[in-house]
Amino acid sequence: MSGFLLRCLLTLSLWGIAAGANADPPSSPVTILRAARLIDGTGAAPLSPGMILIEGARIVEIGSNLPVPAGARVIDLGNATLLPGLIDLHTHLTGDERVHWEDALTKSTPVRDALWGARNARVTLLAGFTTCRDMGPAWPYVDVELRRAIDEGAIPGPRMLVAGAYVSSTGGAGDARQFSTYVDVPIVRNLADGPAEVTKVVRTNLKNGADFIKILATGAVLSKGISPGAQQYSDDEIRAAVVEAHRWGKQVAAHAHGAEGIKAAIRAGVRTVDHGSFLDDEAVSLLKHSNRQVFYVPTLYTYEAIDRTDAGNPIPESERQRARDIREIGYAGFKRALAAGLPIGFGTDAQVIPHGQNAREFALRVKLGEAPMAAIVSATSLNAEIIGWQDRVGSIAAHKLADIIAVSGDPLRDITALERVGFVMKDGVVYRDELAGR
Repeated sequence: MSGFLLRCLLTLSLWGIAAGANADPPSSPVTILRAARLIDGTGAAPLSPGMILIEGARIVEIGSNLPVPAGARVIDLGNATLLPGLIDLHTHLTGDERVHWEDALTKSTPVRDALWGARNARVTLLAGFTTCRDMGPAWPYVDVELRRAIDEGAIPGPRMLVAGAYVSSTGGAGDARQFSTYVDVPIVRNLADGPAEVTKVVRTNLKNGADFIKILATGAVLSKGISPGAQQYSDDEIRAAVVEAHRWGKQVAAHAHGAEGIKAAIRAGVRTVDHGSFLDDEAVSLLKHSNRQVFYVPTLYTYEAIDRTDAGNPIPESERQRARDIREIGYAGFKRALAAGLPIGFGTDAQVIPHGQNAREFALRVKLGEAPMAAIVSATSLNAEIIGWQDRVGSIAAHKLADIIAVSGDPLRDITALERVGFVMKDGVVYRDELAGR
């Protein structure tokens, strides 16, 4: 292991001792959670009242009137709603959100980005997102080390699936080398052109600890490269990434805005089409015929976040304009998917939006016509299905991991309640308990 990553991990571990002090270890191996209602994440009608019996890190039983074992710790959350821990399929946890990603290679370091990643992971967990798929850092494999630090208990954060590094074409959406051609950043080797190079980069990422592959099929909003609507990787290049990832038993997530890139990615067999701004009727038909093998994961709140005027927004005007140009197109694509009855995954693109504000995606989706319960299912059991973790997370059911959150009131009446999470449990450990009246 290189010296800078070792120093980084030691620093993370020491910082994590203090950060982890906010977790409340159970005094008893058995915990009872009780609240006015319970939404289990499957789309079933809420239980009212709701109770959950937890032993260690796992759920044992749910109901409305469970017996309380002698010696159990009872947490009564009053007029709150219990829900499964939320899942975000499109985040970037490492790095400082005040530094534009194209500037990070010359204005930041892997150590700095890892330390900010520790901060962002904690903020994300406390916002109720207990599982995240991380779509790649500016500095390759910093997300791998962040995942390991969380898994080993050094720092608090969501359980993570990580991409390790982008797979992008030269000059494409993931080409962060936006500086003099005479300047080199030797550690960054994520650019690949042609099926053979794509295959090699996929192998390299998986060798170095990636859980899945992120390939950039089209241009991006937040890039100086090829336009968002243009397909940057050929059909053969996208297919090469999928074929190699499948050999390793891994999924591929495709960043895809433009319609032709979306359809190429679906035909190649990616697991998710992320963003999907120019989703057209043919793409919707292809998704339907995939029979839940390929999923659409929009990131709709990014349009508002990109155009915000606060001093912490590092996005240049040229890229803000790109967002303005396709905003209504993106909204129309989402409505098209809704009308077709497609299962729609939940993603946010945090850190494009500030970390901790992930739940603002819910209100916008509901405003655009999605039912509140469907939005909740999207961020719970559906997302768990998409990543293949439906046996452990995504719903409140016996034998699942005790990843549970609570909000005041009823999110089916006011979806913005999910922006004010007051209780967070992950693996049976309480990290937040701030509901009014507790």
